[in-house]
Amino acid sequence: MAYAHGIVLTPFLKPGSTFSSLFSQQHRHPLLFPSSYCGFSLKFCDGVSSTRGCKFQNPFFVAAKPTSERWFRTTKSVELDQFVTSDDEEMGDGFFEAIEELERMRREPSDILEEMNDRLSSKELQLVLVYFSQDGRDSWCALEVFDWLRKENRVDKETMELMVALMCGWVKKLIQEQDGVGDVVDLLVDMDCVGLRPGFSMIEKVISLYWEMGEKEGAVLFVEEVLRRRIPYVLEDDPEGHKGGPTGYLAWKMMVDGDYRGAVRLVIRFRDSGFKPEVYSYLIAMTAVVKELNEFAKSLRKLKTYVRAGLIAELDPEDVELTEKYQSDLLSDGVRLSNWVIEDGSPSLHGIIHERLLAMFICAGRGIEAERQLWEMKLVGKEADADLYDIVLAICASQKEDTATARLLTRMEMASLPQKKKSLSWLLRGYIKGGHFNEAAETVMKMLELGFHPEYLDRVAVLQGLRKRIQEFGNLDTYLKLCKSLSDANLIGPCLVYLYIRKYKLWVVKKV
Repeated sequence: MAYAHGIVLTPFLKPGSTFSSLFSQQHRHPLLFPSSYCGFSLKFCDGVSSTRGCKFQNPFFVAAKPTSERWFRTTKSVELDQFVTSDDEEMGDGFFEAIEELERMRREPSDILEEMNDRLSSKELQLVLVYFSQDGRDSWCALEVFDWLRKENRVDKETMELMVALMCGWVKKLIQEQDGVGDVVDLLVDMDCVGLRPGFSMIEKVISLYWEMGEKEGAVLFVEEVLRRRIPYVLEDDPEGHKGGPTGYLAWKMMVDGDYRGAVRLVIRFRDSGFKPEVYSYLIAMTAVVKELNEFAKSLRKLKTYVRAGLIAELDPEDVELTEKYQSDLLSDGVRLSNWVIEDGSPSLHGIIHERLLAMFICAGRGIEAERQLWEMKLVGKEADADLYDIVLAICASQKEDTATARLLTRMEMASLPQKKKSLSWLLRGYIKGGHFNEAAETVMKMLELGFHPEYLDRVAVLQGLRKRIQEFGNLDTYLKLCKSLSDANLIGPCLVYLYIRKYKLWVVKKV
């Protein structure tokens, strides 16, 4: 297709006040746009051969002039990117007359369109929307045209996509030119007034635009303004706000970027400021607490590895106190968030709350608190995975919480043989990690009685730990009992060889 003329549209709106289709003509003022463009091209094409099209930053035609009408009538087709295509149909006289009448602003747009309803096709009505969203045009008119289309039930999927695209262009332009978040929120209010309700949250789309353009602080201020004005954002199929909302969506964006602590602080800050974020945001923030605790635990493990390798000095008491405080503060934030979910949410969320709290206490290595959450989950009808029970069992064993360990072991009575072996293995490793080698030896012997063979490295670790205790306390009884049990199961030989080589490895290497 050859293009003789073209007009580049800038879908940008400089809102000044909330739109109302009831405004009188005396109060409607054209909103002028800067000379720039971003994204939508409206091309009027005739039969003249041309190898290139001309794009103008300013509008090429003004409907009030007769010359523009004559130029209109020479065109044969119109194309607007992917939204409006009319290569196979010519624009009728109604399209040009509608443009002229609307630009004169002598009557309400709804009256003009109602009068010309039968003469305008869907494509022509879409082009009317596009025309009035250009630089220098009265963009309120575009909103009024869409409002009329909605009331006449003439908004199909293509028209909705077009209007959403125009609006996103307006928002993007506002952000690029660093207009205040109040202007952006005004635009959302205007769009809501004309019934622009696509199948997704426009507020979340605006947050994404801020985020993608690197205006993260702008996104925070935008969400704060939405909450301050109490702009409705709850979806029709989510009356309790469980599926999403501006605060939760922004917190999720921050979490995806790895700013877990920032996501938690954002939600708490909004709540403490007197706003009321959606319940979903508290759950997102609780997930961020879990992830931050997990990353913190990984860092501590890596730090301890460096200390054991002699690469860095051990942490002094002050540093240890700071790390413990940071972890405690995170847990306190998680508990606060859980209380807000209970306060504002429905009972159906209680299982999720305890599940998040369980994950927090596991990451923090708090055995007693984690065990409590397991039973709380059971009370609200949400059964935790067997693996979670085993992890909590290992934590309690490492901390020598005998009562909690005994309670958790009662589950094994009805468990299958593979599950029993798995639980006992976790118990054994918990005792080894906590340095409780007498209890670890008893666990190994119990496993052998049930016909389970503990892992090779676990057996070695227990024997090695008992040997060190013999050197310190001189008690041989537990060590000899374990050696006998391992001998009866033909498992002692490889363990002793391994220990011998480890103890005398330098001598063995020299002899070799």
